[in-house]
Amino acid sequence: MLDRLDERIVALLVDDARRSYADIGASVGLSASAVKRRVDRMRADGAITGFTVRLDPGALGWTVEGYVELFCRARTPPATIRAAVVRFPEVVEASTVAGEADAVLRILATDMRHFERVLEQIGAEPFVARTRSVLVLSPLLRRPAHPRNDPAPD
Repeated sequence: MLDRLDERIVALLVDDARRSYADIGASVGLSASAVKRRVDRMRADGAITGFTVRLDPGALGWTVEGYVELFCRARTPPATIRAAVVRFPEVVEASTVAGEADAVLRILATDMRHFERVLEQIGAEPFVARTRSVLVLSPLLRRPAHPRNDPAPD
């Protein structure tokens, strides 16, 4: 469980994972070594699973983005869905969901023809009964997950 200081440190790292321990320490009132110990503990505990870079898909040539709902045949286990979609680098997110669909995929493609090819290949999987797609016109909000900001206990 993260305490308030850990949450502040994580929030600063989410905003800029390259921020120095000294800079973080100055922001939260700790020494650089104290921040490093806390980050090391959070990594060991699994709260921090790694550090990454956020990329602009358009700058990488991915100009089409879509969400695809998968409707599966009866009793398709999540592992089967994952094994099928992990083969496609265009599938950048996949989740099983509650509701009418069984899973939702986020797909990036270079153009509409590329998106259509990927969609046809996924739709041809034996467990897929049908798909439904929506294309992103303009992303309105994208942000990484931050620690919860629950009110302080009384």
